[in-house]
Amino acid sequence: MSVSSIARAFTAALALLCTTIPAHPQALYPQTVKARDDAKLVQPIYQSLPLGSIKPGGWLKDQIETEASGLAGNLFDFYRYVQDSMWIGGHTEYSPLHESAPYWFNGLVPLAFGLDDARLRGQVTAFVDYVLDHQQSDGWIGPETTPESRGLWARCYILLGLMQYAQADPSQADRIVDAMHRYVNLAHSMLQNNFTGLLPKANDSFDGDGFGPARAHEMHIPLQWLYERYPRNNSQVIWETMELMIEGSTVFGVDWRNFWVPGVYPEVTYTPREQPYTWLFNHGVNMAEGLRFPLSIYRMSHDEALRTQTRTALDLLSQWHKSLAGTIIGDEFVTDLNPSRGAELCTSTEMMFSTAYIYQYLGDNDLADWTELTAFNAFPGQLSPDWWSHQYVQQENQPWSRTLNEYPQMWQNVGVRGNVFGLEPNYPCCTVNHPQAYPKFLANSFVITEDGGIAHVLLSPGSVTAKGATILADTTYPFGMDLQYSITTETEFTFYVRIPAWASSSSTATGPSSDVSTQISPTDQGLQAFTVPKGESSVTVNLQAEPRVVTRANNSAAVYYGALLYTLAIDFNESAIQPWSWDGGSVLNSSDTTPQTHDHIIEPTSPWNIAFDPSQIKVVQANASTLPNPIWDYGAPPVELRVAAVEIDWPLKFDTPEDPPSEPLVTGKPFSARFVPFGSAKVHMAHLPVVQLPEVDLDAST
Repeated sequence: MSVSSIARAFTAALALLCTTIPAHPQALYPQTVKARDDAKLVQPIYQSLPLGSIKPGGWLKDQIETEASGLAGNLFDFYRYVQDSMWIGGHTEYSPLHESAPYWFNGLVPLAFGLDDARLRGQVTAFVDYVLDHQQSDGWIGPETTPESRGLWARCYILLGLMQYAQADPSQADRIVDAMHRYVNLAHSMLQNNFTGLLPKANDSFDGDGFGPARAHEMHIPLQWLYERYPRNNSQVIWETMELMIEGSTVFGVDWRNFWVPGVYPEVTYTPREQPYTWLFNHGVNMAEGLRFPLSIYRMSHDEALRTQTRTALDLLSQWHKSLAGTIIGDEFVTDLNPSRGAELCTSTEMMFSTAYIYQYLGDNDLADWTELTAFNAFPGQLSPDWWSHQYVQQENQPWSRTLNEYPQMWQNVGVRGNVFGLEPNYPCCTVNHPQAYPKFLANSFVITEDGGIAHVLLSPGSVTAKGATILADTTYPFGMDLQYSITTETEFTFYVRIPAWASSSSTATGPSSDVSTQISPTDQGLQAFTVPKGESSVTVNLQAEPRVVTRANNSAAVYYGALLYTLAIDFNESAIQPWSWDGGSVLNSSDTTPQTHDHIIEPTSPWNIAFDPSQIKVVQANASTLPNPIWDYGAPPVELRVAAVEIDWPLKFDTPEDPPSEPLVTGKPFSARFVPFGSAKVHMAHLPVVQLPEVDLDAST
């Protein structure tokens, strides 16, 4: 969310209370099953493991350690919205939502325990100690002391962090669960009183926009965990609290069951306009979180229509607003697939979690592919290689990163500094929210299957210890295609490896009981099974792929190889300046920054305005046995493409490239262009016009 959204008049929120959404035959309100002692939640197909069971390896360990030594691991020590947060006795917040420290906490817990980092564990322990020691006598968690300032939304992320902390450190579970029950009892009574704390009323100051009602379902993950693991004869209250959160969002007019419907979901939309839904639905981050809404209710109601609707929601989003890099094009609101539009860092962060979470319940192979697409493209492409700066919005076509010379009217709620890499460009939410992405990707990379086996589903280097077995995944994936597993187990079990949908039929695998490779290919479920005997053994998977071209409108396209999106390599000059405050009013004081924090101006020094011939693509791969660190740096990944290309006339609009010209005017001679992984290129052109060119020597230097 940005400054302009927070600054909206409070009367707009009150108007939303009167918003009505047309009834739709596929969007009725199914009644949930009333809680009983034996009321069961729907179980996932793939069960996640306790936080800390999975450890990163290889390049992923390098990157998560870089995250820990960058912004994420140092915000607690210097960043005013964390270090001086009201949550720990300070005075500084960027929003009446009081969400900055909860965002940070939700990401730092999996980072600290995923790395088993003593310094970071000390940070989250200090935060937990303060928050729990200062829980108010009526059960309220947080610094707010008046009814008008008490909003429930930020507590959703506090409870998520506490849930993860209790999983990782069972010695603290009782203390955390005690606090959660006291809070739930209070929240239940507040919600029963005309949805106090969720729906803003005339004198309330906690939520002038309605983000709380739009994200009411975020309370469900920690409360469903509490209901299943630590009910303590309080099941009815927990259950009713979840129901009341959903009922409140419905009263407010933000029931996502009425939005994820063909014919209602916006195919192309420009804000403002007359529409049968509020702007809260069109908000990119809300949409990424809203994917979880039907599933959160499905777990309680057992209504298969909601499971089906979750799949429908993903398909609608994929068709109309999914970026080439795996996030949602929304600046901050969805419009169209114009590659100059932005995609907020918070959106890619939430998309990684949503697709990984939903995958565990639906089991569809393409959802795990989607998680990897975001994790290996959109997300790292929005961070500097040292993790000390980030963008607010990422464009698929972005040949420079700087303060734009014209107000970006192609953006709906983002300012001229939206694509700058910095400490807090445009709005601070992404500064505090981005740390959760890779740690949660790691935490969901291995799962338990329905038959009690272990599956590696989000492919990456790492290890897991579970069910008497230890599995080590040695791989350079997605930069290499081979995965080698060393397994030690006390008993025989079934081990699964997910085969991505893009893998060709020439992919092979070698199991623990044979030296002979067999061909494998992906299925809808995508899992390749191996029977692993007691003792020590190994499994090898060799994936094969060819570059693939994905077409877009108006004779344009993009190029992928394996899990990676590729972009034209653009040489650049980069300069660092003192960070600007998020509202653009001034340069930040040195007391609010560190020597490592800068805003970065990136200007191209090589041509960016090209079209390409998709029939002429060659893979160029260096030795990938040892990867550079950081891997998401320009020129670091060991695999590139050579592509036949030609310079064209490409006009600008609002100081950014216009839509790809459908009939490009050629201005140069064909040449062999260097294409690199999108996540490693901080300035890039990935959505390009297509032309037919005479044969080009792709081995020629560019």
